[in-house]
Amino acid sequence: MEERLERIEIKLAYIEDFLNQLQEVTVSQGKEIDRLKAENKLMAEKIRDISDNLEGEIPNRKPPHY
Repeated sequence: MEERLERIEIKLAYIEDFLNQLQEVTVSQGKEIDRLKAENKLMAEKIRDISDNLEGEIPNRKPPHY
């Protein structure tokens, strides 16, 4: 009975360690996702600004292949 209890305690210790590692990875990935979202938002804003600035310079005429 004592040997069985010891094996269960060992398995529990491994599971606790695994959960701690999994939590660290999850938190790290969450931070990375937040950083990438912010970067994506900045890039979209820059592209929008560039597009708005160039819009006045593009002539409104038919392309040569028409």
